[in-house]
Amino acid sequence: MTAIDEITYESTSRFAQVRDDLRLHYHEAGVGNDTTIVLLHGGGPGASSWSNFARNIPVLAQRFHVLAVDQPGYGRSDKPTEHPQYFVHSASALKDLLDTLGITDRVHLLGNSLGGGAAVRFALDYPERAGRLVLMGPGGLSVNLFAPDPTEGVKNLGRFSYEPTRENLEAFLRIMVFDQSLITPELVEERFASASTPESLAAAKAMGKSFSSAEFEKGMLWRDAYKLRQRVLLIWGREDRVNPLDGALVALKMIPRVQLHVFGGCGHWAQLEKFDEFNRLTADFLTDGVE
Repeated sequence: MTAIDEITYESTSRFAQVRDDLRLHYHEAGVGNDTTIVLLHGGGPGASSWSNFARNIPVLAQRFHVLAVDQPGYGRSDKPTEHPQYFVHSASALKDLLDTLGITDRVHLLGNSLGGGAAVRFALDYPERAGRLVLMGPGGLSVNLFAPDPTEGVKNLGRFSYEPTRENLEAFLRIMVFDQSLITPELVEERFASASTPESLAAAKAMGKSFSSAEFEKGMLWRDAYKLRQRVLLIWGREDRVNPLDGALVALKMIPRVQLHVFGGCGHWAQLEKFDEFNRLTADFLTDGVE
């Protein structure tokens, strides 16, 4: 098992050719631990597995074999623009990655926002491969009962897509969090450099377009939530302005074995804003032995 201070971007960075036309980038840590957990990041401009989970990976790797995957179109993974509905696209890519790595046992999945939706789609499409789910403000599963659509976060995401400036990116990032000190000039610059390349912009537009494609119903995960048979932990920030808290209620009603944890003073990035509590909550949920 790797020591926490030895887990860096470079030491954990991996690539895998999962199909002839798709190479994925991911981070791997905690090799030798029995249980695998897959981390799936959100879909904001410049997002990647490392940008979302860099601080969480070393902690979780003390107990789990961690795979933090750059979903297709993000980070250093390939960025195809012709693909099925995005959740289907990402879930099938993850299945191919696990096959490529020879991981046939069930894996737990932890997904934030877009990654939460991809995790649910994976569990629905490949139920024999999915263990427990930890979902933070998951896309597709969230149905706003009181908050308006589109939300502030979705509006700001659209603004950046049509006018990809640093100012629009910073406005989007500030919607993500309750604690504004987390949005540093360095973070804005890092995310902008990644999000503003032609390949990233084209992939982001293709991802958005897929939610209104002929397969759009594949993104309406709340309609099939009753099919989930594993234990599911929903984590929400009370001040989430992307997928507001009332969006949890339908999932809470429909998923048979579900629980909801709400953090006050927290936006859409619970894994950062409530770092220590989030890590403990996740690890305890995944290892408590209750089936």
